Amino acid sequence: MRARPSGAVSLLVTSVILTGLLMPGAAAQPAADDPAPGPEAVPPAVVELAEIPAEPPAPPARPAARDLFGADCDTEIQGSQVTASCHNAYPETDLVRLHVECDRWWDVDGDGAAVAVRPAGRVELVGRCWKEVRAAWVSHQRP
Repeated sequence: MRARPSGAVSLLVTSVILTGLLMPGAAAQPAADDPAPGPEAVPPAVVELAEIPAEPPAPPARPAARDLFGADCDTEIQGSQVTASCHNAYPETDLVRLHVECDRWWDVDGDGAAVAVRPAGRVELVGRCWKEVRAAWVSHQRP
């Protein structure tokens, strides 16, 4: 019966090999007191204190009400079933659609029909695969 090398021996051998690969690069580094290679040395960067603003920049303006869009959806996968619960907290209707990607190559992926979620409305979308679900997500569209 042959003895198997332990994990410590494998780790030691790996570190010796890596050290051997890195040493030629370390030997090629210039010494600290040697001038930098190249046609000319680059001077150190200088920062003028007068150029630094006294106050931080103003935060960006809040988006207009027209830009607030999209229902908040929570997606839950249980086995082969997918459930997405969406709530629209914005003043514009959102068309949501559930997409289900199945894990098996022969299992047909599903793209649900668009469902309108009115302002302050809720909707539940359901999808499934025959076997396992790989991914599920909800897409949003303006009407």
